[in-house]
Amino acid sequence: MARENINDLIAFLAVARERSFTRAAAKLGVSQSALSHTIRGLEERLGIRLLTRTTRSVAPTAAGERLLQTVGPRFEEIETELAALSDMRDKPAGTIRITTVEHAAETILWPAMARLLPDYPDVNVEIAVDSSLTDIVTERYDAGVRLGEQVAKDMIAVRIGPDMRMAVFGAPSYFARHPRPLTPQDLTAHNCINLRLPTYGGLYAWEFEKNGRELRVRVEGQVVLNSPKLIVQAAVSGPGLACLPEDHAEAHFADGRLIRVLEDWCPPFPGYHLYYPSRRQSSPAFALLVDALRYRG
Repeated sequence: MARENINDLIAFLAVARERSFTRAAAKLGVSQSALSHTIRGLEERLGIRLLTRTTRSVAPTAAGERLLQTVGPRFEEIETELAALSDMRDKPAGTIRITTVEHAAETILWPAMARLLPDYPDVNVEIAVDSSLTDIVTERYDAGVRLGEQVAKDMIAVRIGPDMRMAVFGAPSYFARHPRPLTPQDLTAHNCINLRLPTYGGLYAWEFEKNGRELRVRVEGQVVLNSPKLIVQAAVSGPGLACLPEDHAEAHFADGRLIRVLEDWCPPFPGYHLYYPSRRQSSPAFALLVDALRYRG
């Protein structure tokens, strides 16, 4: 293949992935007009349109999508193999990009990185907080962190945290005015603080299990929030009950500012896992990170 064809394919992949000539040009370090000229030349040589352009967006055509899906992974493999040459260095090196939820970033990822990075100055880590179920292959992340039950079956998953439990809780001032619920069904008579899910925008249905029986309860109340920290803060002030992973509110359980209920309906479930594609070649830097995060409890 002629060298210019390889460069043109790299240019096409950048535009197709970024969905923008402006962002792709900045990423490649070329002018937008030069990049547009390159793509037109590639389309003319192939005799087929690869991109649909409008004043507001750029998207691959059917032919462009096929080229993206077939050629893109080959270039990624080349980039991975080049990165793997860091094996030849005395110390691990390179950049690792991870997508994660905020809770895992604060409680697991950053504490581990704070211990690891000072000893490996050539290793760079980018942590992107995103509550949605990001496609790490499409978005070109090296790995993701999510709850074990959320990890796709075709991914390699490494446990990086303990099992978790949900907790239903309220302030003493709330229970001074309302009886404690004894079963999940009792929640329908309570004022509850709802959690707005970031992924699909719906409200979280509180999940329970006991003796093999599973229940999902859609609660009602005056307050809807999308921040676990704010939900804990709100619950302490006493307007209603809340339901979150227990470690969000553990300190308040200990000092009596929050009271936990329905514990027997909240069994453990798999905690956070690091996951990545099975075909990913493990660089020394990535292997180092996985080992630093691996749960050994």
